[in-house]
Amino acid sequence: MKTITVAAAIILNKQNQLLLVRKQNTHAFMQVGGKLELDEAPEVTIQREILEEIGCECELKEFVGEFRTAAANEPDHALISYVYAVELKQAPQIAAEIAEMKWIDLDDQATVLAPLTKEVVIPWCQQHGLN
Repeated sequence: MKTITVAAAIILNKQNQLLLVRKQNTHAFMQVGGKLELDEAPEVTIQREILEEIGCECELKEFVGEFRTAAANEPDHALISYVYAVELKQAPQIAAEIAEMKWIDLDDQATVLAPLTKEVVIPWCQQHGLN
């Protein structure tokens, strides 16, 4: 099985809602983030992707971990994700290939979520969120 390696951001607001984006021509909402470039460290990738996708400078608060899940938009691919809890320095605005952005409640049942978001990010937020 082919793998895709990405860096992904957990971004929570003061209401403990999770910021998710949907890329053009896809259906699942997912973390802001993207593929690592050749010889690029995940910490660099996540900051670059946040700037590209939602136009924000950010501060990395915590390395949450490395996770393996199914890829949301590439059938027969595994996703290896370096996940970071991130604080934005300004309000996000969609850019680049992002079609839609929204803040969801952690118990959201209506939104189509990527496997990483469902299996890793939301459970982590429920344990470590702002409470």
